[in-house]
Amino acid sequence: MKSDRLLSLLLLLQTRGLVPAGELAERLEVSVRTVYRDVEALSAAGVPVYAERGRYGGIALLAGYRTDVTGLTADESRALFVLAAQGAHGALGLDEALASALRKVMAALPAPHRPAAEATSRRILVDPDRWMSGPRADVDLDVLYRAVFADRRLALRYRSSGAPAPKAYTVDPYGLVVKAGVWYLVADRDTEPRLFRADRVEAAELLDEPVRRRPGVELAEVWELLRERVERRPAGVTVTARVHRDRYDRFLRLHGDRLTVPPPARPTTEWTEIELAVAELGELRPLLAMGGSLEVLAPPAARTYLAEAAAETVALYGDTAHADRDGSGGSARGSAG
Repeated sequence: MKSDRLLSLLLLLQTRGLVPAGELAERLEVSVRTVYRDVEALSAAGVPVYAERGRYGGIALLAGYRTDVTGLTADESRALFVLAAQGAHGALGLDEALASALRKVMAALPAPHRPAAEATSRRILVDPDRWMSGPRADVDLDVLYRAVFADRRLALRYRSSGAPAPKAYTVDPYGLVVKAGVWYLVADRDTEPRLFRADRVEAAELLDEPVRRRPGVELAEVWELLRERVERRPAGVTVTARVHRDRYDRFLRLHGDRLTVPPPARPTTEWTEIELAVAELGELRPLLAMGGSLEVLAPPAARTYLAEAAAETVALYGDTAHADRDGSGGSARGSAG
């Protein structure tokens, strides 16, 4: 705590110049006597700090003295303030720590870099969530976080996608990864790398046994392997379709991650042909929301599936549409009111 306080004191003096002892005590949440003791400690460490007596006195560093605590360049200082991490830090309970760290970095920056860093924090925002991704379940990362940093094994009750019930696993964690706003636990199960979505962990218990990671293997290496497995997973169905120019941008926002080849940035004709991959035909149903602006061309099974899905919708609302046209629907609603 004292070393952290001494650093904060040094940064305040470096940023503000002459500061009354009472103000320093208030900012550091200590007594004035403790401030003077800290000033003596800094002086003993070779920092040219001194106190001025009198009504307008205070504590200051010798004129011209500067310590470059960070050694940051202008670009590096701006980069630190482009933080997508509100969600990530909040999930780990580190929002206040992040704010405190950024204040310290700001104080430590050379004066010419500060305006650019402040402007970056106000003008650039990175939101890690995808559009229309829907609400996510609350995630309790506390036990997972403690296991990662305590180097302990974990007992999980985990519900895999599509599984009727959760299963019990004992895993050896490497670390946590947040991707597009979704948290994952990267761990070995029976010495094999596995990926566990944090929002599917129904229970987690920190075990007394030390973690049994494979020697020399790091989180980044395991994550890269698992990420490639997911991205290279063979799709069950490859679909060819065409998208109308008017809805092309909307299609890319909603379904661009399913494309098998990079799409053109801008459509050059009225219709743009694309190819996308899905695990099963059922995943094509959201394409119906594009209406007549998207047509699936192949394979025939995909066209048949969408035709049947559209027919189900027509059958569901067909009677209502007929009643609205002949006026009976309105009468029924009126009499009910």
